[in-house]
Amino acid sequence: MKRIEDYIISVPNFPKPGILFRDITGILGDADGLKLTLDTLYKSLEKYEFDVVAGLEARGFLFGVSVAEHFHKPFVPVRKKGKLPRKTVEISYDLEYGQATMEIHKNAIQPGQRVAIIDDLLATGGTAKAAAQLIENVGGKVACCAFVIELFDLNGRETLKRYQVESLTSFQGH
Repeated sequence: MKRIEDYIISVPNFPKPGILFRDITGILGDADGLKLTLDTLYKSLEKYEFDVVAGLEARGFLFGVSVAEHFHKPFVPVRKKGKLPRKTVEISYDLEYGQATMEIHKNAIQPGQRVAIIDDLLATGGTAKAAAQLIENVGGKVACCAFVIELFDLNGRETLKRYQVESLTSFQGH
């Protein structure tokens, strides 16, 4: 029987020399791999109580929408600045080289709602931490952060130590 990591394609020197990119399109391009990944993700989230699923742009949308449908919860896209059409709230955060800003619709998460944050990859944890802070800024509570892949040597779990973290599989970063 195949494991989730068997569907992940390792691409050397992408997007730049020295990086070993973990490509999830191997999961998406195989019905058995996708089913295995989603079923495992659903199982890992069963122990959490949450009201809303937030998916991080863009690959977090791929898994987050399925999680929302499976648990019959609303889905909130956490997007790059300027991509959402209505009033938004935003947070800016530091990247390795520069800064980024993400947004959610102003009324997407109500005070007290518990939110499951979903993304494909946990590397340094900066983007997920910013999303968690954004959710908390509007009064939401982070129930958990769930990832398909964790690059364990990049210490993202340490960045998210305030939160419950789930990852389906892990690799050395690069």
